Amino acid sequence: MSPPHLATTPVRIRGLSRAVLGSLLIVLLTGCAGIPGIYVVEQPRAAGEAEPGKFNADAYVEGIWASKVLPTVEADATPAATLLPALLSDTEGTSKKYGRQAGTGSPYAFLVKGTGTVTEVDDNGAAGTITVKVAGVDKTEVRIAIGPAIVSTAIRDAVGFIDFGQFVNQIDYADAATALNTKVKTTVVSAVDLTAIKGKKVTFSGAFQSLVPSAVTITPVTLEVAP
Repeated sequence: MSPPHLATTPVRIRGLSRAVLGSLLIVLLTGCAGIPGIYVVEQPRAAGEAEPGKFNADAYVEGIWASKVLPTVEADATPAATLLPALLSDTEGTSKKYGRQAGTGSPYAFLVKGTGTVTEVDDNGAAGTITVKVAGVDKTEVRIAIGPAIVSTAIRDAVGFIDFGQFVNQIDYADAATALNTKVKTTVVSAVDLTAIKGKKVTFSGAFQSLVPSAVTITPVTLEVAP
C-alpha cells in the first residue's frame, strides 16, 4: 500500500479548479525565472520599439525636432559675422550674452547661422567636416560637422529647453544629445551631395561649443546648398 501522503496528493490536485492551477503555474514560472532550465517567455518587440519603461531617445527627438528645435534655432541663432568676432575679442562677455551652459563648468554652447563658401571637404576621418569661408569672419575657422561621427552635445545644450532635470539619469540625458546628432546625420547631412559641395555657397544654422574661439565646429540643424 502506498504511503498516506502519496495516496492523497492526486486527490488534492484533482480537486483544484483550472483557474487555481493556472495561477499556481504563473507563480511557479515567475518565481523560477532565475533557475537554470526554467524560462519565462517574453513577447517580442517590434524593431525600434523601446523596452517598456525605458527612455526612447529617438522618439523623444522626433517629438521635438520640427516643433521645438527648428523654430528655436531659427529664432535665436546669432549671425556668425556678429558672434564669432565678438567671441575672439571678449570671450567671457560674449559667452554670457549669447551662450548657454549645461551646468557649472561646462563649455558654453551657442546657436549660430550664416552663409559662406565651402573651401574644403574633409571626409577622410570619422569626424568629417566642411570648412566654410563666411563673410565678416576673418580670424575664426568655421567648420560644419558632416560625420559620420558627431559627438558634440551642442544642440542639446544650446537650445535652452532641454536640461538634465527633465531626465531620470545621466544616461538618458546623454542619449538625447546622441539622438539629436543622429537626426542631423539622417536628415540634414544626408540631403547634401558632399562630393560636389566644394566651391558652393551654403546657408547654415546650428550649434557649437566654444572650446577654442579661433576655430569652431558647428553641428548643423539646417544646411542648404545654392544651385
